[in-house]
Amino acid sequence: MIRKLLVLIEALLVLAGLALGVGAWKVQSSVEQTLNLPTERLIDVPAGATPVGMFRRLEADGVLRDAFWLRWYWRFNANGMTLHTGEYRLAPGMSMQDLLGLWQRGEVVQYNLTLVEGWTFRQVRAALGRQEKLRQTLAGLSDDEVMAKLGHPGVFPEGRFFPDTYRYVKGTSDLELLEQAYTRLDAVLAQEWQGRDSSTPYNDPYQALIMASLIEKETGVPQERGEIAGVFIRRLQSGMLLQTDPTVIYGMGERYNGKITRADLKEPSPYNTYLNPGLPPTPIAMIGREAIHAALNPTPGSSLYFVARGDGSHVFSDDLDAHNEAVREFQLKRRADYRSSPAPAAAPAAAPAEAAPAPGSGTGTGTAPEPAQGSQP
Repeated sequence: MIRKLLVLIEALLVLAGLALGVGAWKVQSSVEQTLNLPTERLIDVPAGATPVGMFRRLEADGVLRDAFWLRWYWRFNANGMTLHTGEYRLAPGMSMQDLLGLWQRGEVVQYNLTLVEGWTFRQVRAALGRQEKLRQTLAGLSDDEVMAKLGHPGVFPEGRFFPDTYRYVKGTSDLELLEQAYTRLDAVLAQEWQGRDSSTPYNDPYQALIMASLIEKETGVPQERGEIAGVFIRRLQSGMLLQTDPTVIYGMGERYNGKITRADLKEPSPYNTYLNPGLPPTPIAMIGREAIHAALNPTPGSSLYFVARGDGSHVFSDDLDAHNEAVREFQLKRRADYRSSPAPAAAPAAAPAEAAPAPGSGTGTGTAPEPAQGSQP
C-alpha cells in the first residue's frame, strides 16, 4: 500500500514537473514571440488600464497570442509595477519582450508644443487648441476664467507665459502646459531681476516685463536687444514718449490689418505710446529670456531714436536731425524688398519734452522690421 502511494506521489511529481516545464516554456515562448505588426502603430494605455486587460485587447486585435501565459509572466516579473498611461509606439519586428520593456520603463510617446517669442496670449490659446493629443479643457472660457483655473484670478495673461518647447503625452491637459509656462516665466523673471542693473527705472519686476515685451516686438536682430532697451529707457528717463508701433498695434487688436495710419496713431488707447507717457499698462506679447535680460541690463549709450534699415537691423541716432536723415535714407527711399510695415505719412504731435519726428519716420524711435511688428494672425 505504501509502495503504491509512493509510486503515485512520484508520478504526480513527474507530472507536476512536466507541467511546470511546459508552463515555463509557454511563458518564455509567449514573451519571445514576434508581434504581428505589418506597419507601425500606436497603442493607447488609458488611465486605470491593467496589463491583463491590455494583453487581452492586443490578443483580440491579433497583435499577440498566449495572453494567458503573458499574464503569469507579468505577475512574477513585474508584480506591483504601475502601467504608465499614454501611447506606446510599436514597430514591425518588435517582440513581446520589447513591448514589456517599453511598459516597464514607461516609454510613452511624447509630443512637442513650441510657444514662440512675440506671440500674444490669443495665439498661445489657438496653438493649444490645435494640439489633438492634448485634453482640451479651456475651450469656451474667457481669458479671465482661464487665469482663475490656473489659480491666478485677476492676473492679466499677456506676457505671463514663457516661450519654449514643451513636451507632453497624450491625455495631458492644456491647463497643465499653461501651468508649466506660467511657472517657468516667473522663475526666469525672478532670476533676471536678481541680476539687474540697479540704474534701470523699474519699480517692480512687472514693469521690467512690460518693457521686455516692447523689446521683443521691436527687435529684428538679436544683438540689438540691449541697444533698443537703452533707447527706450533713456526716453523714459528723459520724459519722452516711447512712440513704438507695436503698442499701437496691440491696442488695435483684431482690427490690425498689417498697417497703421495717422488716425490709428491718434486714437486714444491705454496702449498708444504716441499719446500716453511711460510704459503701456501690460506686456504686449510673450517674452524670451534674452529680451528680459536686455530690459534689465540695457547697453550703455546716448541714442534716443532708431529706424529700421529694411534688413532687420536698425540705425540708432542721438538726436532728431540724425534720425530724420536716417528716415530719409531708409524709409522714404525704400528698396523693393524693404521689410517693414508701412509707416504713416506723418506722426502726430509729440510730447512737449521732444520735437516732432520727421514725416514718414513711423515712430519717434523707429519702425520695427515686419517679423518684430507683432502682426496679428
